[in-house]
Amino acid sequence: MLVIQLNEEKYEYDVHALVQAFYPEEQVKVLTPAGSEEKRAELSGLCRMKILVTPPCAEFTMDEQSFIWRAPDGEDFKAGYKKFLYRTLCELTGKELPWGNLIGIRPTKLAYGLLEQGKSDEEILEFYRKEHFTSEKKAQLSIEIAKRERRLLSGIHYESGYSLYIGIPFCPTTCLYCSFTSYPIGGYRKVVDSYVDCLIKELAFVAESYRDKILDSVYIGGGTPTTLEPEQMDRLITALRDLFDFSAVKEFTVEAGRADSITREKLEVLKKHNVTRISVNPQTMKQETLDIIGRRATVAQVEEAYALARSLGFDNINMDLILGLPGELEEDVQRTIDRVVELAPDSLTVHSLAIKRASRLNQWVQENGVALLRNTDETMEITARGARALGLVPYYLYRQKNMSGNFENVGYAKEGKLGLYNILIMEEVQTIVACGAGSITKRVFPDGRIERCENVKDVKLYIEKIDEMIERKRQLLLG
Repeated sequence: MLVIQLNEEKYEYDVHALVQAFYPEEQVKVLTPAGSEEKRAELSGLCRMKILVTPPCAEFTMDEQSFIWRAPDGEDFKAGYKKFLYRTLCELTGKELPWGNLIGIRPTKLAYGLLEQGKSDEEILEFYRKEHFTSEKKAQLSIEIAKRERRLLSGIHYESGYSLYIGIPFCPTTCLYCSFTSYPIGGYRKVVDSYVDCLIKELAFVAESYRDKILDSVYIGGGTPTTLEPEQMDRLITALRDLFDFSAVKEFTVEAGRADSITREKLEVLKKHNVTRISVNPQTMKQETLDIIGRRATVAQVEEAYALARSLGFDNINMDLILGLPGELEEDVQRTIDRVVELAPDSLTVHSLAIKRASRLNQWVQENGVALLRNTDETMEITARGARALGLVPYYLYRQKNMSGNFENVGYAKEGKLGLYNILIMEEVQTIVACGAGSITKRVFPDGRIERCENVKDVKLYIEKIDEMIERKRQLLLG
């Protein structure tokens, strides 16, 4: 455990995130004056790092080494302090991070904003280098993706439109790394019909409330939507199409996801309702890893489900991969990508494994160590090469805390098949109305302000309180 004593609570997030990125093998704890007396007393003897922030100065002490910084006149203190902390950690550890000191900021959002200001590529690269110490490779990736996003979003209805998310919070099993709202379908089959009833009721309210707005994209996610039986899926999508005007919808996605939930009958339902984009997600093509993470769909099932979807005429299929899964090395990633290239999906979403507190992976790491979660420049490049071999281009990118290797998630796709909803959910430029247990609606106002309302996560509570969930939406959408 690496314990840090910090005298200013408002810097706690930045300190924790940066130090954790440099010391991924450590459990990092930050003690502030606002913390509990009991916790400070418990951990004070373990303190290895002290950071005193007293604007315009900051002092960093670790293992008898001390670093002092004073903000130059006219420099924003917080920005300068983050640079100081990053450079100090580089000196102590002898390593640099691919994204530099970028934390809590979507990299492409920076590039997007600078492009809007008319900045050249060279000026944007210099900004990333000077202000955030980002590698040139990552900065260039941000610029490339931001340009693609601008082109795709140019046809979106911002103030007059919206997108729709529908959550199906059931899965065949819960994977080791998962922190989403998801419940094993085996224990919930008796309430699924009632859940679909409530979803349709919530959707009916949204359709009436936004009858004068344009629907740009629809995304059914989860969980695993294909845990629904064919009749349940048909009933839900039939109601969806009856309630909403699909004439302007540019993309209709259903996350088929788990191959062990995919059947011909379910895919036929999706095809009948003109679903334009689906996912068949292996995560890895190494069976031993699938067994470790509790993903019961076998490699053979993934390949069979993918072939079935192709045979039924689906021409926009995404596959998800996760880098940094337990025990996987570069050669495992190479074998996975080689097989994916043979299958030739239309898009490929590459995730860097993130350790979420709510996932079982967090406990697994404490028991087995973080060293077994290996994500490197080479594994990232292996997937990038595979995407290029398929003629796919990077079109969206996001990062989150505790990602293996301090890397990122990148979506690749064929031109003309870029995932619109994926960009919209990341860039937060359009209202997304979300229905279902655990979903979060984000309303984007004309001035750029964003307000949210959440549905309860528990399925049975969602069913019991559906009228309250609708009232929350009423206040946000119509208030």
